[in-house]
Amino acid sequence: MKTLAVVVTTPPYSPLTVTALSYVETALVAGINVIGVFFYQDGAMHANENISIASDEYQAIAHWQRLQQQYQLPLHICITAAEKRGIACDSIDNEQINQAFTVSGLGELVELTTKATRLVQF
Repeated sequence: MKTLAVVVTTPPYSPLTVTALSYVETALVAGINVIGVFFYQDGAMHANENISIASDEYQAIAHWQRLQQQYQLPLHICITAAEKRGIACDSIDNEQINQAFTVSGLGELVELTTKATRLVQF
């Protein structure tokens, strides 16, 4: 079976994020096993619970949440990338991290790349 892992390095307000979301959703609908999405560098901002995107702009974070709920899609945020961008990951209840995301390290990225038959980065 084909498996896919995705790395997102673009912020939630980037046009490339729309492409990433479309790509992942198309793969899921086609029956491809998307084993996880890893948010790295500026992509870590997708998990920021406090980010505010204007209502007339594309709501990428809401779309990631929908895909996570609908397909049980694992969404991993890099702890180091998040902390470098002011997103606190060390609090007990992770109030700054959106609940759809799992705080992970680069080891998770390595694991995704070894398990996937394809890796795509946006």
